Amino acid sequence: MQIIHAMSAPEVANPHGVSVRKLHDTEHAQVNLITLQPGEALKLHVTPVDVFFYVVAGEGTVEIGGERETVSGGTLIPSPARIPHRLLNEGEGIFQVLVVKTPRPTASTQVL
Repeated sequence: MQIIHAMSAPEVANPHGVSVRKLHDTEHAQVNLITLQPGEALKLHVTPVDVFFYVVAGEGTVEIGGERETVSGGTLIPSPARIPHRLLNEGEGIFQVLVVKTPRPTASTQVL
């Protein structure tokens, strides 16, 4: 049995310059934990696969396809493939989100 403690997983470099910890990575799915400090945000981007966001802690903004909603802990937000999206922390505390991509994107499926 493998047990992964999220906050002990190493941070991975990313184009957004924020804290991202890779928790699971197989050909079927990829799971990352993103922690945004106050004022941090992901750049608007697209993924070639479906994604869903599960808010673990805090409150922040999710933008998908031009729509913006404030969300908080315990919320799940689906994001379809190839639709521009991003996460923003415009608040005072941390905003922590589990990001699940299914299936895991590969180099040949990357969309700019």
